[in-house]
Amino acid sequence: MTPRRRRLILVVGILAGVSIATALALRAFQENVMFFFNPSQVAAGEAPTDARFRLGGMVAKGSVQRTPGSLEVRFVVTDFKRDVPVVYSGVLPDLFREGQGVVAHGRLNADGVFVADEVLAKHDENYMPPEVANAIKDQHGGRMPAASAGAAEASEATPTPTMGGQ
Repeated sequence: MTPRRRRLILVVGILAGVSIATALALRAFQENVMFFFNPSQVAAGEAPTDARFRLGGMVAKGSVQRTPGSLEVRFVVTDFKRDVPVVYSGVLPDLFREGQGVVAHGRLNADGVFVADEVLAKHDENYMPPEVANAIKDQHGGRMPAASAGAAEASEATPTPTMGGQ
């Protein structure tokens, strides 16, 4: 075998290895991507029905209902235009309450109810997740509705914490 042929085989082998590694990385990334939707997008049918996604908005006042004797909680997430009912079975974060920002991870069932497997609440009394604030502002022409304007203004002034800083 000539040196030229050996180099060609080596280059082809390296290219094949890099291609396989790239394909595996892209597949893993695609399986772990979770998109964010607000209640208006979910109501419009933009959210997937067969995949997990993040639902963000505000917990509607008067909507939290706890099932006695279990950890099941039902509440409504709103962007002040549309509402999405949410069911969660588990321990809610200590800071979870009505009228505050929330991001829930889960799936939409056939009845249009979002079945959450994780619920994330706000960071402090002035914090709203940036995705939620931006989605609500987009729905209202770039302005926060009066009910949550204070929280949004404070979230713009407060730097977004990193995962390690929570």
